Amino acid sequence: MAELAIADPVTSLKGVGEKLAEKLERLGIRQIQDILFHLPLRYQDRTRVQPIGSLRSQQEALVEGIIQLSQIKFGRRRSLLCHISDGTGAIVLRLFHFSKSQQQQLVRGQRIRCFGEVRSGPSAMEMVHPEYQLLQADEPQLVEQALTAVYPTTEGLHQLSWRKLMQQALQLLNQQAMPDYLPDEVLDPRVAQFNLTRALQYVHLPPADSDVRQLVAREHPAQKRLAFEELLAQQLSMRQIRLRSQHHRAPAFSSDALVHQFMQQLPFPLTSAQQRVVEEIRQDVQQTIPMQRLLQGDVGSGKTVVAALAALMAVSSGYQAVMMAPTELLAEQHFRTFRNWLEPLGIQVGWCVGKQTASQRKQVVAAFAEGKVNIAIGTHALFQDDVSFHRLGLIIIDEQHRFGVHQRMALRDKGKAIDMLPHQLVMTATPIPRTLAMTAYADLNVSVINELPPGRQPVSTVVVADNRRQEVIQRIHVACQQKRQVYWVCTLIEESEYLQCQAAEDTAQQLQQALPDLRVALVHGRMKSADKEAVMQAFKQGAVDLLVATTVIEVGVDVPNASLMVIENAERLGLAQLHQLRGRVGRGSIQSHCVLMYHPPLSENGLARLACLRESNDGFVIAQRDLEIRGPGEVLGTRQTGLPQFRVANLLADQELLPAVTHAAETLMKDYPEKVSPLINRWFGNKLNFGQV
Repeated sequence: MAELAIADPVTSLKGVGEKLAEKLERLGIRQIQDILFHLPLRYQDRTRVQPIGSLRSQQEALVEGIIQLSQIKFGRRRSLLCHISDGTGAIVLRLFHFSKSQQQQLVRGQRIRCFGEVRSGPSAMEMVHPEYQLLQADEPQLVEQALTAVYPTTEGLHQLSWRKLMQQALQLLNQQAMPDYLPDEVLDPRVAQFNLTRALQYVHLPPADSDVRQLVAREHPAQKRLAFEELLAQQLSMRQIRLRSQHHRAPAFSSDALVHQFMQQLPFPLTSAQQRVVEEIRQDVQQTIPMQRLLQGDVGSGKTVVAALAALMAVSSGYQAVMMAPTELLAEQHFRTFRNWLEPLGIQVGWCVGKQTASQRKQVVAAFAEGKVNIAIGTHALFQDDVSFHRLGLIIIDEQHRFGVHQRMALRDKGKAIDMLPHQLVMTATPIPRTLAMTAYADLNVSVINELPPGRQPVSTVVVADNRRQEVIQRIHVACQQKRQVYWVCTLIEESEYLQCQAAEDTAQQLQQALPDLRVALVHGRMKSADKEAVMQAFKQGAVDLLVATTVIEVGVDVPNASLMVIENAERLGLAQLHQLRGRVGRGSIQSHCVLMYHPPLSENGLARLACLRESNDGFVIAQRDLEIRGPGEVLGTRQTGLPQFRVANLLADQELLPAVTHAAETLMKDYPEKVSPLINRWFGNKLNFGQV
């Protein structure tokens, strides 16, 4: 083993051939050190033999005894039953799959040791297919000295294989300790008692007297030490992205002429929060360092007008701006809004989405490249290779959590035509708890619009069981008689989009029958874009009283006259999504209402979730609760954010470490810059290459 190194490929280990290496690759394991960072899910206690008489159902235990009787039982399934006793009690070992040789070995009088889960059988306690070994009567039998780790795995990779791999990796770790890149001064006192090597040894081979509950809950200082280092590596990687981009030049915007003209024609004043954010953006874009700013604002807080003002700063200074949205519906709404606001100022607004014909696309792409369009608005279609810009100075990305860091980078590179990187403003109406933002968006400055425009009233929310459906339908009727409009949202019935749309169609028919004097329309994900748009426009213009929809209306549609929303089966959606949907009403000065209808019985947790929406209209409060319930991967949409999947850290469970991690990142970058890259490579290797510029 001495000639091996921790950073060598896994194929260097004994018993790792091409097939096993492929299975390990599925889990992101390429080097020997990756095996060490693959932490156990739970632990088994094989450090002591337990008296059979003390066993309880559903307990995992190591037992030893003499086979008293061995028999084949024929029932629905043939099985081999071995009755084992140790003098304190008896247990049955049951094998459904067994060979002739096993039948010959497992005979009366044979001493045997078994490890498995105890279950209640038809006549006695049982272990079904436990691990077992046959013992010689006079041979002293040793037990394990440490707890036995159980690892997360993939198909065809068994726990026995993991133990053999880990044994070799730990043996290597004992011979050559892993370099520790963290100076004592940066370590949080809660984890300082463990260096990296000792922490790894402890989590893979915990002593017999370890607190198993603490280990399973991932609260042990050894695990926290590893989580601290992983969070630090991730934060350093994001800071490096930020630093790299600051080495590039960006165009410094010098004119505000169009901004002033626009402000004079706006029919409403900006809130003080909007003014503050506009000023923060102005300070950034006047610099020659690329702006990287995240704008968080609750639904209805007025992010779009801030985006328009940022775009005007670019256009005033002779540059183009581009705004990207996650759906064609939202992109089209932004396009219409910007065109209405800005064309009177002589500004050309163009748009680029997937549904355009080849000739339309060719025309618009040429207009972008020639600089005839000042502001381009679109969807993912803007990423495509044939799209280029004449003088791109600013990128605005709406609903940031729907796009990855990779996509932000790809769009940003469109500005290299002028040998400068454009400024970036990314926006989200899904507020992100501060602790999460510190990690997920460490490469961005954060601005928050934390007040709603004057006249907006908070939406009042009620939670009702679906057996009161008739009352809800009556309430819709009353609202529509008062010349108000209503949304009825059908949530996911199955994973199948087809069934979801079918359910929405059925609901629309039922509501039309129940309310024959109302104009009912339907919109869902399987409709053609043009049909969807036509229905949405009819609703916006007041030609539809009641709009039945799937969650396609979650983002962006603005109908000030809509004052009631009914969300069916609300218990099926996350809090952030419910809050987004609720934000479709309350966009005018009328008091608006949201009815969350659920199908009983509802769990205590389910009731608490819906109660959170009833009690609060604050997106940040709701986001924090959503984080606690669903975890960070769901809240951020981990696959989309470009956040690597953490191997050890859990952003929720380990959030108390984040202030110390932030401080450690600053110290390392300032005083120990040579340790930064090795630390990032150890944890993420080539997974963060999207940060290259």
